[in-house]
Amino acid sequence: MPETTIRHTAQSIIPDDPEASAYRFIIVAAKRARQLQGGARSYLPTTSKKPTVVAMEEVRRGLVQYEDLTLLAAQAELAAKKE
Repeated sequence: MPETTIRHTAQSIIPDDPEASAYRFIIVAAKRARQLQGGARSYLPTTSKKPTVVAMEEVRRGLVQYEDLTLLAAQAELAAKKE
């Protein structure tokens, strides 16, 4: 049973995400799907008409750039404490 959970989670992570957060994957994919619905071009050639499917595949392959604002804020706070 745990092997299935690991395999399922591996399909829902961002390659450069050190925490392997499934929640971050969902948020990034949802925002990308909204961009695609708004007329943005896909990074991948696809036959799928569903923006959510395309967005999830783009995120899985690491084609979508994102910034973790909470991480940036924590790093800025640490830097301020060191000074």
